[in-house]
Amino acid sequence: MKHQLGLLDGTMLVAGSMIGSGIFIVSADITRNVGSAGWLIAVWLITGFMTLTAAVSYGELSAMFPKAGGQYIYLKEAYNKLIAFLYGWSFFAVIQTGTIAAVGVAFSKFAAYIIHPLSEDNILFHSSLVNISAAQLVSIVVIVLLTYINTQGVQSGKIIQNIFTITKLLSLFGLIIFGLIALKGEVWHANWTNAWSMHKLNTDGSFSNLTLAAAMGAIAAAMVGSIFSSDAWNNVTFIAGEMSNPKRNIGLSLFFGTLIVTVIYVSANVMYTGVLSMHDIATADKDRVAVAASHAIFGGLGTYIIAVMIMISTFGCNNGLIMAGARVYYSMAKDGLFFKRTGTLNKFAVPEFGLWIQAVVASILCLSGRYGDLLDMISFVVVIFYVLTILGIYILRVKRPDAERPYKAFGYPILPAIYMIMGVIFCILLIIYKPNFTWPGLIIVLIGIPIYYVTQRKSTNEDQADLLS
Repeated sequence: MKHQLGLLDGTMLVAGSMIGSGIFIVSADITRNVGSAGWLIAVWLITGFMTLTAAVSYGELSAMFPKAGGQYIYLKEAYNKLIAFLYGWSFFAVIQTGTIAAVGVAFSKFAAYIIHPLSEDNILFHSSLVNISAAQLVSIVVIVLLTYINTQGVQSGKIIQNIFTITKLLSLFGLIIFGLIALKGEVWHANWTNAWSMHKLNTDGSFSNLTLAAAMGAIAAAMVGSIFSSDAWNNVTFIAGEMSNPKRNIGLSLFFGTLIVTVIYVSANVMYTGVLSMHDIATADKDRVAVAASHAIFGGLGTYIIAVMIMISTFGCNNGLIMAGARVYYSMAKDGLFFKRTGTLNKFAVPEFGLWIQAVVASILCLSGRYGDLLDMISFVVVIFYVLTILGIYILRVKRPDAERPYKAFGYPILPAIYMIMGVIFCILLIIYKPNFTWPGLIIVLIGIPIYYVTQRKSTNEDQADLLS
């Protein structure tokens, strides 16, 4: 692999992979769960703190193991190949591919604002098994196009990533600034008068107060959306093999990228509460809060402005996800845990086969229409793997006390411990109050156990055959 990515490239990959369509949409669902401006912002602040804490903690691991594969490598070194495989399997089955599918469909949905025939309501093929809409086909075309670009070398993907990420960061900052300028005093006052009184949206459109127990469950349910919107920050660790000075630049990219996105997310939601009532945020058409906010700021032109912004955002986001994801499968193949061909590089020094099989699975998920359900269910699993990875810092301090650590986790041992406690509490609350968000994700992970042992047996038999020959 060629070391062609610097600190700016890494930071843009972190920020670009994190910002997709979530910040434009999920605040509606968060508001339906918590019902007040204070708790809406609190959910984003809690998520931002967790993300930043995890990111600076990962800096130690990225400096110790500056190799392609990132989190997969950290789990293997701290635990064993089984735990690492279960992460890689979940990553391939739904975490990365499902996110690519969801972001691709989000691109096409907002493209339909400008070109109406691209709508998800325009069904091009109908059968008893599947309906294929124009939006689904557009999303697949985008995935295939970006996959092809990334097969042409890391330099090609890097150019796309930097251009689109810088554009969407400037666009988001612009939207926030114009929104704060257009802030409506009566709306702001109404939203922030009882900002910490938590209540839930009822089916009749009214809000009702929550008990303490229900409030805890509401916060956990609300955070599913904010955590999904803040995920993929770890993608830069997957491309460590192509970063210049990875021991320094991976950790710095994680910090700067997550900090930029956290500031944008919190600021955007503050802006929402200044131009829209809590009821309007909670009941935004198809959860498109940013569309409603943009309409309030710019009038009728706002719909088209936000549509273009989201198209830019999702296009750049998917480029980062596609570029980084294949490096995990590459590392798994090197360990004999994935298709052998995935562990090879093409003439441009990128894992082309891994890129294409990732595209195939993501495209199938686009056609299935089930990616949204899968992503809701996988948030639980994503946090579990983050907690396990950060726990790996403590394990490796004991297992390898003399290992070189060019960078040590900021705030160790307190901050990483706080993250793990918050992550475990989040998972426990989901188990208690939202089991439909937990057990399906666990099933996906557990399916990987028999697959792992079949893979290991096949690898052992191949090794024995090689010895005999």
